[in-house]
Amino acid sequence: MIMKKIGRNDPCPCGSGKRYKQCCGSLEEVQAATTHSVDTSIPKAIQAALEHHQAGRLPQAEALYRQILQVAPNHPDALHLLGVIARQDGKNEIAVELITKAISVNPSSSMYCNLGAALRDQGKLDTAVESYHKALSIKPDFAEAHYNLGIALQQQGKLDAAIESYHKAVSIKPDFAEAYSNLGLALKDQGKLDAAVESYHKALAIKPDFAEVHSDLGIALQEQGKLDAAVESYHKALSIKPDYAEAHSNYLMTTQYGPGHSPVELLAYHLDFAERFEAPLRASWPSHDNYRDLQRRLRVGFVSGDLCTHPVGFFMESVLAHLDQHALDIFLYPTHSQVDALTKRLQGMGFAWESLVGLSDDRAADRVREDAIDILVDLSGHTGHNRLRLFARKPAPVQVTWLGYFATTGLRAMDYILCDRYVAPANESDHFVEKPWYLPNTRLCFTPPQDEIAVGALPALINGRVTFGCFNNLTKMNDAVVALWARVLHAVPGSRLFLKTNQLNDPSMQRATLSRFADRGIAAERLALEGASSRADYLTTYNRVDIAFDPFPFTGGTTSVEGLWMGVPVITKRGDRFIARQGESILHNAGLPDWIAADNEAYVAIAVARATDLSGLATLRAKLRSQLLASPLCDASLFARNLEAAFRGMWQAYCSQEHKGKPVAPPIGASDGGTGAG
Repeated sequence: MIMKKIGRNDPCPCGSGKRYKQCCGSLEEVQAATTHSVDTSIPKAIQAALEHHQAGRLPQAEALYRQILQVAPNHPDALHLLGVIARQDGKNEIAVELITKAISVNPSSSMYCNLGAALRDQGKLDTAVESYHKALSIKPDFAEAHYNLGIALQQQGKLDAAIESYHKAVSIKPDFAEAYSNLGLALKDQGKLDAAVESYHKALAIKPDFAEVHSDLGIALQEQGKLDAAVESYHKALSIKPDYAEAHSNYLMTTQYGPGHSPVELLAYHLDFAERFEAPLRASWPSHDNYRDLQRRLRVGFVSGDLCTHPVGFFMESVLAHLDQHALDIFLYPTHSQVDALTKRLQGMGFAWESLVGLSDDRAADRVREDAIDILVDLSGHTGHNRLRLFARKPAPVQVTWLGYFATTGLRAMDYILCDRYVAPANESDHFVEKPWYLPNTRLCFTPPQDEIAVGALPALINGRVTFGCFNNLTKMNDAVVALWARVLHAVPGSRLFLKTNQLNDPSMQRATLSRFADRGIAAERLALEGASSRADYLTTYNRVDIAFDPFPFTGGTTSVEGLWMGVPVITKRGDRFIARQGESILHNAGLPDWIAADNEAYVAIAVARATDLSGLATLRAKLRSQLLASPLCDASLFARNLEAAFRGMWQAYCSQEHKGKPVAPPIGASDGGTGAG
């Protein structure tokens, strides 16, 4: 059949609603351009391309930009905007190249601003900051440049400077809801929770349907201990944007803090996440053609937003350094742009480093398949910057969740959860969708701090009183925890409780904490409250603590091991779920099983007994660091061998599957957990 040629006045077939001559028809003008007609045809084509671009019709816009460059290879707007499209597609190197070329022809503030965004997505924060400053040197009142500069400074950890940039953005553009939103994030990171909440409310006053701000407000409320209000904010975010997976993950994270949710309920909440975000994808899971050789070198990818100064980074650094690169080809997939000293150390290990920042879930899945990854490891679960929707697309034949979270992801596409026998006893395997794979000793391997900080003498022998302490996130200190700790303080006359955490930077949080203990008969002078400090100062502060308290059901991880490294033992209470058993796992592996309480009565009894045996406490303090360093918790070489054996065992299980098509997902609640290497 002969197709009728599209007339210049016909509707454009791209669906823009414009006439062909005013839209894609400008392509013909560009293609037919001659020296005398270029000046008139290109502006029309640029305008048409921009309309496609702004409407989200990126293929049509890209085609027009490329046609313009065939006629005028150095056209700055076409180069710049083609670079913007490349960034939108996650091709940041190409974006930087194109925008840089545009700048060399005719620089503008918007070009420098977009160049900064592409550099930021690459993790090149210093260069991004320079680019934003150049944008502002051209246009000092460029609100978007101040805003983007704030983002880069925030990712560098320069929160005061970031806050200043956000304030400049909103002073120039008072209705800049996004700037108020990020200002809230920066204030929250400083522990200024009241100010953060106020900034979020300003953003919502401008833009009430701003789903992301409702979710971020929920996080701030959660950190204030207002869990019901936090849940309400997450529900508002989801009512506005039902496909907002991050808000659902934030809700799931919140459910971990309180004792009011049973393991059965927690599983149901996570299954609901999977039903929303994974179920529609299952029919399109790809078959994998990875070569099924039991002994070949395996390609293993780690996906994380926390490859930086973060608990995940602290636990990953020494493990990565000890993995056998003859047996494993390692790919690191950061999902967040933050770069710090620990990030740079990881980048210097020589592994493939491929940022997923800015990539859609489909494009990220394509990247994983292009890299022919055999085993893809999630290090985030439902914590910040997770890419669980990437895993929901099943881009790798074997998928594993480990380290960053402490419950099931809910995804059938996640084949295994790496654990140990303490956090996930065999009779609790029905808590997980994934099949538990047991590492022989511990699921954690701590990287000792590089700072040379000596363990001090027992404080009680110097000041004549016992100081209990907890440096965990204050959200973990629910009412049941406060009640139990108050009982201990009443049972040990003259003792004090030292709390140190980011939230206590906020005077309102200090007042609320004092009030909670006052309600239980503990006077303010028996409490010491401090906010955040540098990691070295934070570690040194343990020299003012005799015994650490572990909260529940959300027990400590990094804080507990750091305390042990500083000679401070921790009392933990055995729980009924993964996160509630983390303290138990740490203490068994550190050789301190007698510090594990079976219930509240035992918790108080252990505290009283240890507080009245200062000689024994001083002896333990003096040897605890060496005891920890000799334990499985710090044996990176042993842990790496166990992890390699786990990966090899998972690969062998995959290769032995009779079904050669789509991967066979483990059934929900599978009870036959893998034995791993042990």
